[in-house]
Amino acid sequence: MFDVAIVGGGPVGACLGALLAQRAEGSPPLSVALLEPKPPAPIAPQSPPDARVVALSRASERLLNAARAWERIRGARLSPYQRMRIWHESVAPGSTAVLTFDAADVGEPNLGYIVENRLLQLALLEAFTEAGGQLERAAFTALEIGDDDVNITTSRGKLSARLIVGADGAESRVRDAAGLTAIHSAYEQTAIIANVVTAKPHAATAWQRFMRDGTLAFLPLADGTSSIVWSADDERARTLLAAGTSEFSAALDQASDLALGATRLVTERQSFPLRRLAAPRYVAQRVALVGDAAHVVHPLAGQGVNLGLLDAATLAELVRAAVARREDPGALAVLRAYERWRKSERAGMATAIEVFDRLLAHGRSPLARIAQQGLGWVNRSQELRRFFIRRALGTSGELPRVARAARV
Repeated sequence: MFDVAIVGGGPVGACLGALLAQRAEGSPPLSVALLEPKPPAPIAPQSPPDARVVALSRASERLLNAARAWERIRGARLSPYQRMRIWHESVAPGSTAVLTFDAADVGEPNLGYIVENRLLQLALLEAFTEAGGQLERAAFTALEIGDDDVNITTSRGKLSARLIVGADGAESRVRDAAGLTAIHSAYEQTAIIANVVTAKPHAATAWQRFMRDGTLAFLPLADGTSSIVWSADDERARTLLAAGTSEFSAALDQASDLALGATRLVTERQSFPLRRLAAPRYVAQRVALVGDAAHVVHPLAGQGVNLGLLDAATLAELVRAAVARREDPGALAVLRAYERWRKSERAGMATAIEVFDRLLAHGRSPLARIAQQGLGWVNRSQELRRFFIRRALGTSGELPRVARAARV
């Protein structure tokens, strides 16, 4: 029997596995199984960047270092960014009303990193197996929760654990099998992602423009190209996806107001519908949910993966502490502490993201116009800029131990 079985080997599930499987002073070793039927293929060293990328905060960097995955991510494919430029379509991209965040304002080397999702996942899976975790190339089928353990049926047989964790995404089968629910609602927007070449260098800067029909972001990649995330209203997105390559590039140039000059697609366009998801309960007896299985937020702030990684680090910390006290890691009292901690942190971030989307990207009311003008007001206040930079770095709020700055 395993101490913990994790369903889903994406970045969040693999991070939880890596943190739990490590031997730690003062804590007995844990046996951990990770179910992932289709681990990603290795990345060829000279291959261009994938279109699917994530933005990692400083807090995520720290906890990935604790998971012993950061050393596998660092290198030529990792793209740190020093600045962010955020503006509304009512002003020009070179205007003084553009909100600009600079790492130098808070004495940091950068504001975060853009990394390919596949590279992040591979690094964490390698860290997990190297720490002694057992990777099961099997799909989850069903579970039966008992008084002392959970019996799990997979596509390749059965296993049991004292705790099962659903890290299997928004359509979580673990959540459904455990009788936990989720509240879904659509943004009526579609995210379009692709990599592009731009006439002007990205200057290690993340660019984001709010428009009446969505949000457009350019994320800097290590090879000089940029990853775009265009969250457009559904009708607009259908037109963009149906357009030819040159027609799409022309629309992209117009939407970006040529902030980085003319653009050219270098990958195929990919798309996915955007929706909100919130599980009223993250836990049940011997069951916990992390990442998208518990919550999904709009990608405009780039916080989805960071929130999930903090879920993983928080749950790992509390489970390890329970085991060190000789408590049952699947006990509801242990899991409820995780739920209280992470639900409160997620709620604040989700509310902020909703406000940004409603007022900056789609707002037409007098209040929305004030918010849109507020970007320029924030830009003129050094203290306000520092506040928002710290939020973007993920260094504020109640953080798990591995995500905090080391004390000197």
